[in-house]
Amino acid sequence: MKPEQLLRAILPSVIVDNFDIDRFEKTDTRFDIWLDEKKVQMREDKKNSNVISYGFGEYHNIQDYPIRGRATWLHVRKRKWLDKTTGEIFSYNWDLSEYDSTQLNEEFALFLKEGD
Repeated sequence: MKPEQLLRAILPSVIVDNFDIDRFEKTDTRFDIWLDEKKVQMREDKKNSNVISYGFGEYHNIQDYPIRGRATWLHVRKRKWLDKTTGEIFSYNWDLSEYDSTQLNEEFALFLKEGD
């Protein structure tokens, strides 16, 4: 089994597709997984050389389903982008319509939909 297959089995595919695991910690009572949004621009911004990566927003801590009897915490942060033309700093909003009938945690869905 490839590592990505394992990740898809325990994390929502929207995470595996769009976030990199930055760090992982395991204790006797919990798993903590730190995730950073990948450095991928939306289609309309790829052609605009004035839109550049500008670091990350704050971590949002989301409790996920327990794994092997341990609480699971996802520490997720979205990438910020800078439009050098306007000076606007923004994050992408995510279209989660494909997950409407899944178990995608409401708190996590709201986090992905919000723009900074």
